[in-house]
Amino acid sequence: MEAYRYFKYLVEEIHTTIVATVDDDGLPVTAAIDMMDYDENSLYFLTARGKGFYDRLKKKEFLAFTALKGEDTMSSVALSVRGKVRELGFDKIPDLFRKNPYMHTIYPTEESMKALTVFQIFEGTGEWFDLSKKPIERSSFVFGDKDAQAEKHQVICLHDGYLITDACIGCGSCLPVCPQSCIDSSNVPFEIEQAHCLHCGNCMTACPSGAVVRRKAAR
Repeated sequence: MEAYRYFKYLVEEIHTTIVATVDDDGLPVTAAIDMMDYDENSLYFLTARGKGFYDRLKKKEFLAFTALKGEDTMSSVALSVRGKVRELGFDKIPDLFRKNPYMHTIYPTEESMKALTVFQIFEGTGEWFDLSKKPIERSSFVFGDKDAQAEKHQVICLHDGYLITDACIGCGSCLPVCPQSCIDSSNVPFEIEQAHCLHCGNCMTACPSGAVVRRKAAR
């Protein structure tokens, strides 16, 4: 249900995303793509089959995107997703046009609509990042196949960001350098509150005992 909540906000409140795909030379290419529908485990968008974007999706069957909403940096929320895609074809086009009526202005006739096809982002990972709250709020999630994603969720939870190990001596060197004050010093070893961490690495740099490790380095 967590993914559904984020997908709902994405489609209904942000809508336009900046999507990255990879070309034949392995280089990133970006495009502005509207996310037009969602369900509990996936997102839906459309594109024309004559576009280079379509070719890249078919060849790699993978994309990443970031969507951002806010009047300025400190009022912004961002949602980033990486996931697998598959082509569904034309059948869902009428439904997407009904939910996104502005598309009739771009493709006004049934004949012109035949250029389009629908893609589904059906499995992947995501991150929610909210700078409008203090301390900041971040959350990672998975969606799609429940068994495969449950294992992936463990990887995200265990390896993203930084961890304070048992080598912590409780000296407090990390506390003043944490920009979000998200290190709990009530016990030794100290603990980083992951939901508020910026992943800046200041704590690791300041720690005299080498007790802070970058968790994704352990993958």
